[in-house]
Amino acid sequence: MASHYAFSQVTPQIEQLASLCVSNNNIVPELYTEHNVYCGLRDLNGKGVLTGLTDVSEIVSKKTVDGELVPCEGELYYRGININDIIGGFMGEKRFGFEETVYLLLFGNLPDKNELEAFEKLIADYRQLPSSFVRDIVMKSPSEDIMNTMARSVLTLYAYDDKPNDLSIPNVLRQSLELIALFPMLAVYSYQAKRYYIDNKGLIIHRPRKNLSVAENILHLLREDSSYTELEARVLDLALVLHAEHGGGNNSTFTMHVVTSSGTDTYSAVAASLSSLKGPKHGGANLKVVEMFNELKATVKNWEDEDEIRAYLEKLLNKEAFDRSGLIYGMGHAVYSVSDPRSGAFKGYVEKLAVEKGMEKEFNLYASVERLAAEVISKKRRIYKGVSANIDFYSGFCYTMLGLPSELYTPLFATARIAGWSAHRIEELINGKKIIRPAYMNVQPRTPYVKLSDR
Repeated sequence: MASHYAFSQVTPQIEQLASLCVSNNNIVPELYTEHNVYCGLRDLNGKGVLTGLTDVSEIVSKKTVDGELVPCEGELYYRGININDIIGGFMGEKRFGFEETVYLLLFGNLPDKNELEAFEKLIADYRQLPSSFVRDIVMKSPSEDIMNTMARSVLTLYAYDDKPNDLSIPNVLRQSLELIALFPMLAVYSYQAKRYYIDNKGLIIHRPRKNLSVAENILHLLREDSSYTELEARVLDLALVLHAEHGGGNNSTFTMHVVTSSGTDTYSAVAASLSSLKGPKHGGANLKVVEMFNELKATVKNWEDEDEIRAYLEKLLNKEAFDRSGLIYGMGHAVYSVSDPRSGAFKGYVEKLAVEKGMEKEFNLYASVERLAAEVISKKRRIYKGVSANIDFYSGFCYTMLGLPSELYTPLFATARIAGWSAHRIEELINGKKIIRPAYMNVQPRTPYVKLSDR
């Protein structure tokens, strides 16, 4: 394994050089305020600095009332359509909604029946990796982290494309559709390789089925017997819809805009977004929620005792429990304050799945923590906005009930978000006029050069 190689070892010399990096790269925090630099591209109120325009999606967290911006119930729009209306549409007709959502995000309007059927067939036809790709690329160098294997696989697909650098919209659309179709396979096959070669468990490889939806194919590819209930597939489909897009300002989508603006190829741009999403501050939050709840369930003896739950939550905030970070994972969002519309849309279906799985007690615990955490945080912390459960709060619990391995939580996020990334890449190619290049101010004092013999 790579960890045995010499280049993986941090030697005392490297430790010493690293200390130089730390000591010579500390910027005085007051300088950020002095020069009006917004860390993380957010102002003092937490609002993102405006860096672009988009038609793809919109996040609403505040509304104007009597001339003033006030927090409101969160809203999310895909191409101007409220996400709750989209969900109500396909759920009400007992259809799978992810494919329809991908069409909407890419093309800007809802498909009619014939258009949707043709699009679903197109995605199904693209659901085929190059010959021997799984054996030669995915299986040959398994990784502990599935996101890394996916990024490597995406970059390798460049070599299988006869027109990888063609930035015409038809060609980029073709590449995007192929990647959207292939991401479920790349995610699951990468996991199966890790499971077999690193975890020493049995190897399961199923071929995708053209007659199944994306959500159904994920469960089919993952499970040894390929079986699943209708509710399982529909809840997973809903999770994909809710994760498909979330504005141009989130880290991985902004990465897509930045990298696309340089004129690079689709595979490189997607690999960059995958690398962004891999970061635990972005794509790994739902796993943190599950791990936090595992400790909570072991610590809190009576799951119905609100005082006992509240005491544990206070320990979390006081850095006395779990990872000592002072965070209650799954609570709060960079944009939403009163509520995250994705969490609200998801919660009811997660409850239905909990009933099917006989896990109502666990669901009730999650619901209690959601309510009590908001109270505890508001009481303990001075915050400029409200705090509520975000999409990560329930998604990890949902994936646990579906029997999905934790290694796939973030790859499934990517499997959904490749739809939004693709829409934003096309938007940037059509509208982007310049390479995205923000300014950084140098605050290092001028120093003279000293000859080597005089140092």
